[in-house]
Amino acid sequence: MGHYPPSILNLIKRIAKLPGIGEKTAERLAMHILRSPRTEVQQLSNSIITAKENIRLCKHCFGFSDDEVCQICSNPARDAALLCVVEQPADMVAMEKSGAFNGRYHILSGVLSPMNGVGPEDIRLDELTAKIERGQVKEVVLATSTTVEGDATAAYIKERLVKYTLKVTRIASGVPIGGDLKYVDQVTLQKAMEKRHDL
Repeated sequence: MGHYPPSILNLIKRIAKLPGIGEKTAERLAMHILRSPRTEVQQLSNSIITAKENIRLCKHCFGFSDDEVCQICSNPARDAALLCVVEQPADMVAMEKSGAFNGRYHILSGVLSPMNGVGPEDIRLDELTAKIERGQVKEVVLATSTTVEGDATAAYIKERLVKYTLKVTRIASGVPIGGDLKYVDQVTLQKAMEKRHDL
């Protein structure tokens, strides 16, 4: 790639740092950007900067939001008695796309992983307990991934919630073992939510 001028090489290098983007794809994207009208490139640049500056975590669910409280948490039509626990904001989005869930969410921002030094204090378990103690939640749906860490996290949460009078369920099979929710198709997610079971 030495035949490109330094400014293009720098653009390719920056794009290639994005997850899932290899050098060839980064080169194609850089060429597309260079061929695009200046207004489009400016809009792309502005939208990246605006998202970076404006996006914050919702104070209730810890999902991405432009405001202090996200659209899901502020929607009175959502069932506040039903709480779905997921690992990351992308998992919440995947669940929303399935259309199978009309409750609220709690995003852990990770999973238990002792091998990687991630313990209960490193994910949002205290915040989950605080929600339960407010007494509005009647069912907690554990929708962590079906990896070893996701299953261990679900088991740990189930054990932690045993003292509360509420139903704790786990999404049903249909989500592949070792799979991340953000990569699962919407129909599979819908069926998994419909067939959730007691832990």
